[in-house]
Amino acid sequence: MLLPARTEVARQLRRYRAWERMTLASPADTGVRTTFEDSGYTLCVLMGRRCAREAADAAERYLRTAPVTRLRERPGRPRPAAPVRPGPPPPAADRLPPAGRKTPTGAA
Repeated sequence: MLLPARTEVARQLRRYRAWERMTLASPADTGVRTTFEDSGYTLCVLMGRRCAREAADAAERYLRTAPVTRLRERPGRPRPAAPVRPGPPPPAADRLPPAGRKTPTGAA
């Protein structure tokens, strides 16, 4: 899963909280409410949530994660090599018969 940049999450969360305060201060102002809803939508898309409150909570949790996780995201830092996974088993014709068994006569 791709995660958004922490700086962008922090910026959008600050924007959302600022417009939330302005909306609470003047609830009848439709321009303020529209901008608040737009900032909530942006946060929802960024955090992959359907509700702006859930997105804000998710953004706060994301920003509070351990510093070890932050070190992994730093640009320019080499990433560890991916573990080597074994491939599929060879086809049945290439496998040797089990030890102690004799192949029937006429079989290859």
